[in-house]
Amino acid sequence: MKHKQRNKDRRSGGKRPHRGASGFSKADTKKTFAPAREEETRIVGVVARQGNGWKVESTNRRQRGEYTLHIKTRDNLEEGMLVLAERVRSKHRYGREAKLVEILGDINAPRAVSLIAIATHDIPSSFPKEAIDEANAAKPVTLGARTDLRGIPLVTIDGADARDFDDAVFAEPDGDGWHLIVAIADVAHYVRAGGILDKTAYERGNSVYFPDRVVPMLPEALSNELCSLKPHVERACMAAHLWLDKTGELVRWQFVRGLMKSHARLTYEQAQAAMDGSPDDTTRPLVDSVLKPLYGAFRCLLAARGKRGTLELDLPERKVEIEDGKIKRITIRERLDSHRLIEEFMITANVAAAAQLEGKGGICLYRIHDKPTEMKLEGLRDFLDSIGISLVPERQLHPRFLTQILENAAGGPHAEVVNEMMLRSQSQAIYSPENIGHFGLALAKYAHFTSPIRRYADLVVHRGLIRACNLGDDGLTEKEIDNLDAIADHISNTERRASAAERDANDRFITLFMADRIGAVFAARISGVARFGLFARLDETGADGIIPMNTLPDDYYFHDEKRQALVGRKTRKTYQLAQKITVKLAQADRLTGSMALTIVEENGGDDSPETRHPPRGRKPNRPRKRQK
Repeated sequence: MKHKQRNKDRRSGGKRPHRGASGFSKADTKKTFAPAREEETRIVGVVARQGNGWKVESTNRRQRGEYTLHIKTRDNLEEGMLVLAERVRSKHRYGREAKLVEILGDINAPRAVSLIAIATHDIPSSFPKEAIDEANAAKPVTLGARTDLRGIPLVTIDGADARDFDDAVFAEPDGDGWHLIVAIADVAHYVRAGGILDKTAYERGNSVYFPDRVVPMLPEALSNELCSLKPHVERACMAAHLWLDKTGELVRWQFVRGLMKSHARLTYEQAQAAMDGSPDDTTRPLVDSVLKPLYGAFRCLLAARGKRGTLELDLPERKVEIEDGKIKRITIRERLDSHRLIEEFMITANVAAAAQLEGKGGICLYRIHDKPTEMKLEGLRDFLDSIGISLVPERQLHPRFLTQILENAAGGPHAEVVNEMMLRSQSQAIYSPENIGHFGLALAKYAHFTSPIRRYADLVVHRGLIRACNLGDDGLTEKEIDNLDAIADHISNTERRASAAERDANDRFITLFMADRIGAVFAARISGVARFGLFARLDETGADGIIPMNTLPDDYYFHDEKRQALVGRKTRKTYQLAQKITVKLAQADRLTGSMALTIVEENGGDDSPETRHPPRGRKPNRPRKRQK
């Protein structure tokens, strides 16, 4: 009733009341996720001697420079150490000073790169003893009142390097349609609202994944053991029974709390090889009974996805492979039908979870994705116009039209950058108790249900289902319902924090990989245009670097925002988004993880935007005057 009244208040224009976080005081909430302006006082850097004292050089490219370091003791401090410091007010007018907070380790240690990202973005990386003790004391469940799913041949399909398995799948024909089961680890059984495990999970919001380590949301005793659906071991689960018609539409569903036993742990490559006619000893007995029905249901779901008209971005995902703390190689992750199969099963379960909760009183933590803003859409339209592609009017915008543009660009010279610009034009997906649908997936309702080991949002949805379906006494509490807005805001923020940390670590690892190749020449494309220069992405590794304006060939360049280009004032030489260029690596800053490039040559031809004079009578855009 409270939730319905809150919805009514919002529709009538009422202001959102201030609420604390789930299970926390205001002080706890402030400590859990400090505002950005407070985080800016943190410095992660490398120390060196400065006369009789010490200085610290920041590793943050946006906070570059040296600070005089105040320390209480010098016994444990050595040159080259990585430290966490905090800016302090300087007694000198132009002084930059900081005090030592914590010694993090050796900057040359194998795991220093991800350690910098963790400290810079304030990722909680250790659990209090009470949380570890509670996790270690947890016991496996027995059948009791749970639904017995142990005889159903559920299997997990994950990456070869996965350590936790939080979803298992099954499919069988059901008349003209299909019956699916998506079984998810029952984390809510072990992580009770308001407990120490709940508080630490909430603080993190999600697990964070780096090339050389994972910072988990839950202690290892749960994330890699009791909540991991390991093969041939009984595990507690929340299972979604899903029924599809012959067109792939979800027609009904049922959620149960069960006891399951995974019949096999498969990798994506294993499952795909088996379906392609090359089974191994593990998959051979599963091909007809398990894998073929899974792929049959997948094809049905894929047809429904196509009919629905989702946004189908095609961006290569690069994998940084680490051995002994050093990059062995950078590869592009192969995307197989087995990946898409699991994705479609998870989406279907997520839709059912949202529909179930919406139908049981409207208390749901949705995953929402708004359509692009007018400003972002206009930027995308300008870019597409510059390469001869038209975009439908905003009132007609639907993800299927964006996908058609991507399909038309596929295989062409602009395919990657069109996908990149399409991604940049999208709104940020967030969590919210108010539903506006999911634009990218073309879905009216959507929630995250399938990964409670690594996402707090999914744990909240599990608790909501337990409450709505009368599946136990550990469901969503009244306190959580009253604070659903604050929970949504918090975990949306921690998700952004994790993404920023992961990008930061990848950039640093790639910079380390490239640092020994100063002076080498690479094929690249212009991936960004700004008033101060260009950004380029190397074809070989996907590494990004900046080409400063003052390194461009002799001329004064203007920023043409509509064409996403820099235009020479005298020569009319044009550097435009997506243009192929050849660059030389001029600098790879190991400390900040940034790279500087210089242009060796511009590659003409049909595969790059035309380098041309602006139309007669048209002057290039002059830079705006800086506002004082």
